[in-house]
Amino acid sequence: MNSLSDGGDDRKIVTAILVAAGSGERLGAGEPKALVRVGGTTLLEFALRSVFDCERIGEVIVAAPPGKVTEVSRLCQQESDRYAERNQDCSPGALTILAGGATRSESVAVALKAVSDRAHHLLVHDVARPFVTVEVIDRVLDALDAGAAAVIPVRPVTDTIKRVEGDVVVATVDREELRAVQTPQGFQRDVLISAHASGESATDDASLVEMLGIAVTIVDGADEAFKITYPWDLAVAQAFVEHMKTEKN
Repeated sequence: MNSLSDGGDDRKIVTAILVAAGSGERLGAGEPKALVRVGGTTLLEFALRSVFDCERIGEVIVAAPPGKVTEVSRLCQQESDRYAERNQDCSPGALTILAGGATRSESVAVALKAVSDRAHHLLVHDVARPFVTVEVIDRVLDALDAGAAAVIPVRPVTDTIKRVEGDVVVATVDREELRAVQTPQGFQRDVLISAHASGESATDDASLVEMLGIAVTIVDGADEAFKITYPWDLAVAQAFVEHMKTEKN
């Protein structure tokens, strides 16, 4: 484990866990997804910028691909230094890098062991959604501050959804009842720890919370927080980065 800085007081903080250990096999890039570059910048660095820009986050833990902890630590330190330069030497908070597990759930479980005792709200964010906005992060944290046990950002489902058996359609699902789930997902500390103590595995942390019978609250996500999974998504990400550069100019 590689700790790059330390918060240093007793105030309650928000901890963000960045899940970055995925192999990226479906992306076909030949390296872990977090280290894939778009416009010369890794997905990990983009995700870190979004998290660092939220001033309410006091600690960031990165679950890195096994065997890539040194490289990820270097990238994180560089991004932390850039943040300090942009913000008059203000530290982005405590930053810890550790080796993630073989599955998403295992990576989060490992990261939970490194969470500061001062953390009361926990965010879990997929580096595969590198362009999430601070506004989305704030909406999740606002809901936690208001007392929600677990919070997920969502978007409406626009495609028509069919339930099938084999190669036959058996029903059309009412999409008004459906939402596409994004990250970061937010949790009261004890809720997320209890969810992972069950030993179950799931595609997202909210599912583990649902298994405990705990209500999960939704807030609005954002189109910018799209997930990068397949080669086509990288092309979309490249176009998005070029669009952001154009807007800045």
